[in-house]
Amino acid sequence: MSAIKVDQVTKIYRLFDRPIDRLKESLNPFHKAYHKKFYALNEISFQVEKGQFVGIIGTNGSGKSTILKIITGVLTPTTGQVTVSGRVSALLELGGGFNMEYTGIENVYMNGTMMGYTRQEMDEKLPEILAFADIGDFVYQPVKTYSSGMFVRLAFALAINVDPEILIVDEALAVGDVFFQAKCYQKINEICKSGTTVLLVTHDMSTVIKYCDKVVVLNRGKFVAEGPAGQMVDLYKKILANQEDMPEACESGSEDAAGDRGPAAEDGVGDGGEGSQNRDQKGRGTGEMLWKSALTLNEQKLKYGDGRAEIMDVGLFDHNGELTGMILKGKPFTLKMRVRFLAEVPAPIFAFTIKDSKGTELTGTNTLIEDCQVVTARAGEEYVISFRQSMSLQGGEYLLSLGCTGFEGGEFVVHDRLYDAVNITVISNKNTVGVYDMNSRVSVEKEKRTAEA
Repeated sequence: MSAIKVDQVTKIYRLFDRPIDRLKESLNPFHKAYHKKFYALNEISFQVEKGQFVGIIGTNGSGKSTILKIITGVLTPTTGQVTVSGRVSALLELGGGFNMEYTGIENVYMNGTMMGYTRQEMDEKLPEILAFADIGDFVYQPVKTYSSGMFVRLAFALAINVDPEILIVDEALAVGDVFFQAKCYQKINEICKSGTTVLLVTHDMSTVIKYCDKVVVLNRGKFVAEGPAGQMVDLYKKILANQEDMPEACESGSEDAAGDRGPAAEDGVGDGGEGSQNRDQKGRGTGEMLWKSALTLNEQKLKYGDGRAEIMDVGLFDHNGELTGMILKGKPFTLKMRVRFLAEVPAPIFAFTIKDSKGTELTGTNTLIEDCQVVTARAGEEYVISFRQSMSLQGGEYLLSLGCTGFEGGEFVVHDRLYDAVNITVISNKNTVGVYDMNSRVSVEKEKRTAEA
């Protein structure tokens, strides 16, 4: 059963060039329009099932906050309909419903009443709210005397401790210092297990990957796609790189349209165009097989770029220099990528990222960060880029992403990018806690005591 149903919702704002134009339009007997229409949302539709944790992501100006305000009733849609089933606690702007002249206690009761709770119900919830906020006796002082930290702690504590059936959060999942943030995330975990429906807008992709069952991607007021968190985060990054005009990718979230690849490969790593196919299969005409032939490649990778460069090949070499997809934890290894340029590219940047199976980026680097740059790459040139490092990740399965990017005129440009292209297996005989090993050196000594002791 749906907790939230958004059906063909459109929100249009009227934009006037001058303030006087608003008056002219209202008084014009022929109903002449002096405004321009701005579509904050354009026929948006999606559903949130009860108990789901759903994220909404998109660039600034995509309409994320607007749709949340419509769902909570703060705004009215121009057309379309929203149906909400359940008691809602909304955290759109921290403390947005607070009266600055009231004390913290008075604001808690006032907001509780607005949510539909009785005085008796709020009496029962008050100790938990105050304990979570942990602002001491300041709760009896007017809110206008609070520091910004105390203010957001109380607002957040109220929003997530009133047992809502639906929790709606806009850009405020964790606030305050690191200890309060840890408490917030622990509470969110409890909320998820309790079956509460959560709708979240955030730019924190790690939070999206960690919590969301489903993610909705918006761009420029339009619905782009919905699906698993990992795929949608990759699609969002693609939009950030100005690659949004790819309808096939938006629908599937996994593969690019062939027409958007330019002369780049049909396979994710180095197949070239038709004229280079035989050459590439034998590794640049030398009779050697491509490095990638020894690796496990992902047929469902995400590939895109402007086609001026092509990532032809990738290889992983262990501490013995052997080509393999299996790396021993704690040992050095080398990642190599071969890139061919099909047009001149100023100051290309070569990069790699390693993600876990949920899509969380664990580590990575690029030649800009490492201060190892190429001034200009010309058409027809090929480069081999080697990244040497030690493997500190825990034993398990990981996904390798590759990229050739750059900046032109101050704008970020993608020449070729491969998401989740290669599987990496880390072999370990000792896994510590978390995602990586700090390589601790441990000693235990029995303390010697004197006879008197």
